[in-house]
Amino acid sequence: MREKSIRLQVFLSHAGVASRRAAEDIIASGRVSVNGVIITSQGTKVADNDVILFDGKPVQTESRKLYFALNKPPGFICSSSDPQGRPLALSLLPQVSERLYNVGRLDFMSCGLIFFTNDGSFANKLGHPSSGLEKEYIVEASGQIPDITIEAFNQGITIEGVHYKAKLVERTGLKALRVTLVEGKNREIRRVFSHFHLHPVLLRRVRIGSVELGNLAEGNSRALTLKELSEL
Repeated sequence: MREKSIRLQVFLSHAGVASRRAAEDIIASGRVSVNGVIITSQGTKVADNDVILFDGKPVQTESRKLYFALNKPPGFICSSSDPQGRPLALSLLPQVSERLYNVGRLDFMSCGLIFFTNDGSFANKLGHPSSGLEKEYIVEASGQIPDITIEAFNQGITIEGVHYKAKLVERTGLKALRVTLVEGKNREIRRVFSHFHLHPVLLRRVRIGSVELGNLAEGNSRALTLKELSEL
């Protein structure tokens, strides 16, 4: 039995190829080979002396871990590539040799705070619902937001078989809310708004855990501090 063997998806995550979940999809699509053999099984284990290729290029565990906070503008997609040719949020980050990927997502027209890293363990920990990580958003609608929307989101509402419940929703204006989520299901705020025939004209994430967007200009990024990393 080989020493220090780990699952292939974990190795790819540690190497900064993608998050562990995304690495599983990459493996399933046949884009990874180990010692010349294309692997599609999630149970494969690898060791340091194995030759691992991703899209035909060698993959090695990266020693330098990078952590960035980006203020994503609307109209940028959170992905490593896009078949439609839309601008990538990744392109706004400093040019580094390491492969960076986003921790969680902001949809195409949403904006605000999002993290990028090459540290798979960090990404998996923050992305798991058990982390209890709060995410705070400023939302502005095209029309007045009725009280029933706030009450439903605070108390919990089921839409098309999916239950949505915010940790806290506060009114900041007739057309504006401050929403705090913990689990943060896919397009949660937009789906709740749509259920009440509302359209968000602005959806900006302003906080993840203890890290705030602050005065970071739209389209700009910065490295997370050691204090922020320890708190996360």
